[in-house]
Amino acid sequence: QVQLVESGGGLVQAGGSLKLSCVASGGTFRIYTMGWYRQAPGKQRELVAVISSGGATDYAHSVKGRFTISRDNAKNTVYLQMNNLKPADTAVYSCNARITTLRTDNYWGQGTQVTVSS
Repeated sequence: QVQLVESGGGLVQAGGSLKLSCVASGGTFRIYTMGWYRQAPGKQRELVAVISSGGATDYAHSVKGRFTISRDNAKNTVYLQMNNLKPADTAVYSCNARITTLRTDNYWGQGTQVTVSS
């Protein structure tokens, strides 16, 4: 069974940096689009950044120029480098991947907390 496991969250001061990682594992599969989403308390989940299997990227307006998404296809891993973090970036960050095993489904990680103090 395919699983996504995130790591790298934590507490950081405003202006600081964190790098999130998400590894897909479990059986034989092919990964297409991978992305990061976040959900702050009392708010809806929002897309932060996505990256295609070919490396094309897209970002939420609020993180452009500060966050960078990348992937290592050989390691089935997607990363999110977050720089110049702001208190408004505080949220649970979750990894998403569109993966084909016997069929194509969307998979989610369990989420990792990012807290930015002012």
